[in-house]
Amino acid sequence: MKRDYDVIVIGAGHAGCEAAHAAAKLGVSTLLITLDMNKIAQMSCNPAVGGIAKGQIVREIDALGGMMGIVTDRTAIQFRMLNRSKGPAMWSPRSQSDRVKFSQCWREILENTDNLNMWQDDVVDVIIEDGEIRGVKTALGMTFKATSVVLTAGTFLNGLMHIGRVQVPGGRVSEPASVSLTSRLIEIGFVTDRMKTGTPVRIDARSVDFGQTVEQPGDDDYHGFSYLPDVKRELSPRSCYIVYTNSSTHDVLRRGLPDSPLYNGQIKSIGPRYCPSIETKIVTFADKTEHQLFLEPEGETTNEFYLNGFSSSLPIDVQIEALETIPALKNVVIYRPGYAIEYDFFDPTQLRHTLETKLVGGLYFAGQVNGTTGYEEAAGQGLIAGINAALRVKGDSAFTLGRDQAYIGVLIDDLVTKGVDEPYRMFTSRAEYRILLRQDDADMRLTPLGYQIGLADERRFNLMESKRCQRDAFIEFAKTFSIKPALINPALERLGTTPLKQGVKLVDLILRPQLSIAVLTPEIDAMGRWIDENIEAERRDEILEAAEILIKYGGYIEREKINAEKLVRLEALKLRGKIEYKNIKALSTEARQKLEKIDPETVGQASRIPGISPADVNILLLLLGR
Repeated sequence: MKRDYDVIVIGAGHAGCEAAHAAAKLGVSTLLITLDMNKIAQMSCNPAVGGIAKGQIVREIDALGGMMGIVTDRTAIQFRMLNRSKGPAMWSPRSQSDRVKFSQCWREILENTDNLNMWQDDVVDVIIEDGEIRGVKTALGMTFKATSVVLTAGTFLNGLMHIGRVQVPGGRVSEPASVSLTSRLIEIGFVTDRMKTGTPVRIDARSVDFGQTVEQPGDDDYHGFSYLPDVKRELSPRSCYIVYTNSSTHDVLRRGLPDSPLYNGQIKSIGPRYCPSIETKIVTFADKTEHQLFLEPEGETTNEFYLNGFSSSLPIDVQIEALETIPALKNVVIYRPGYAIEYDFFDPTQLRHTLETKLVGGLYFAGQVNGTTGYEEAAGQGLIAGINAALRVKGDSAFTLGRDQAYIGVLIDDLVTKGVDEPYRMFTSRAEYRILLRQDDADMRLTPLGYQIGLADERRFNLMESKRCQRDAFIEFAKTFSIKPALINPALERLGTTPLKQGVKLVDLILRPQLSIAVLTPEIDAMGRWIDENIEAERRDEILEAAEILIKYGGYIEREKINAEKLVRLEALKLRGKIEYKNIKALSTEARQKLEKIDPETVGQASRIPGISPADVNILLLLLGR
């Protein structure tokens, strides 16, 4: 049996799957080690992918040549484009997935990926020589050697689950924790802490009175996560349903607070502020008389539903009693209760932008071990870590993404520059150039980069270029095609917008907020004919939407590009290894301490470290001769 590999990936969650697949696709021998091969890419919490800003990350993964978007589309039972009432910078795709089929699809992909082997075991030690990773040791007594190792252990590092006063060691319900690796990494010098997350109760749909819910169907259009036109939603769609808590629900929950691990001192670790448990909601928002909850199906045919918004670590009987106060759930039957889980994570400021650790060469961290939460954030990190682990083996230049290139770049820069004081979740507000990082153009931004390193294949690259050419051709047509008032005014009056007094170019009509390409096409025969002759039918809606966004928001996009270029100038000024910060008395004490700890790569990164003032940045520029 093979014992020597180029890359070893520890953990087969969303980060580990992307890391292992990427490394193997880049041509290096890869071993994926996981505690349970039947739980690959397990959706431990909500069986959904995407959402606000998270959906953009998944489209970026797909554009680079990763697999999460493809797996999600193939196993989707509902798709929605969120925030359509806002500008395109805020549009965010979200999909409800079949939990079991999502895992099965990922396993099928991994088992059929060249250069990739899998091994079921628990990694208990890492082998380090002269500050470089050399391999791992497992609980079964196996030793595997490697040049690069990617740790993606998720919530399994000393995982401890809480249901009321009951505590159960584990990384997920019914799955053992990994208990040896953290202590070994602390011995090496890594700084660790504890975080907390949670998951809601699972409900039997046969016990739900759906007549007292509000149905929430999905979208039925061309949108998806993958840019590949042949990747389609294959499963039967299902709706989600909305219910609400009430004052009786809150009374029951309040009575249970003395037995809540969050409030009796049992849990002392950091929890997510933006996704609070139901008991935290009733304490923090004491004036609220109701909270919205979402019943979401776990699969195409299963009766198991996930109650989004009801994350809890309260005792089982309290959870059930509270649920029974909700009219639709008065006869509720549950499969398993909600629970909280505590686990170890490592301060991400110990990482470089490649996600390689500063302490040990060739050792990479990705996913929840870096203090993040969410499948999408984990997968994005896993992809970058896997790429860089492989590039290191091959002796190629490292691969990183800037804040103006991708949400993944914002995510990683935030982690390694600022660290975390709560589980990190991506929001559109974290990206200062979010109009450049839209979900519709991730392929334009990132597929050329993925193709350059060898992860995105030639077909994907050619599809992107073809889309670009057709998009730009339509924009040029819209700028030159003239519209006469007599031709369009009856339609404009019918559509509730001002009639023309003189001829205009088509682009001027598209710029009107009441109008769109889809609305105008049936009204202008020549326009419809041009589209039929020049835009491929299979991707027509996607290409025309991309063109319309550039037409309507072109001014905003150009202005943001100018602002991003200013950032790029600071990012071009290399800093690491050029200044002994402790000797620069002109810097504030806080600045000296934080610059020593973070050791920023560039002046741009230094400027984003909390506590580094504009005066400190000016001093750094002076020292660099700027």
